[in-house]
Amino acid sequence: MNETILDALQYYGAGAATLAALIVSLNLGRRITGWAFVLFVTSSIALIGWGFFQEDSEGIGYQNIALLFINLVGVWRYLISKHKPRD
Repeated sequence: MNETILDALQYYGAGAATLAALIVSLNLGRRITGWAFVLFVTSSIALIGWGFFQEDSEGIGYQNIALLFINLVGVWRYLISKHKPRD
């Protein structure tokens, strides 16, 4: 795969995860936190792609498969589900 695309996936994934973590840590409310989880989902997808297309980086790919499912739970919990999260 093209090295430029791999670099873009890697840096987007890292930057998006960092921004999403900052947003979640600020505790700005349910809806904004839900959108931070959407950002986490895009980060996981980018890092899955990077991990499996970059030589010797499969561990990041597998880790982000697990994180993708965790982040999808966050999207469900904060954006889709009508139940209020427990404190």
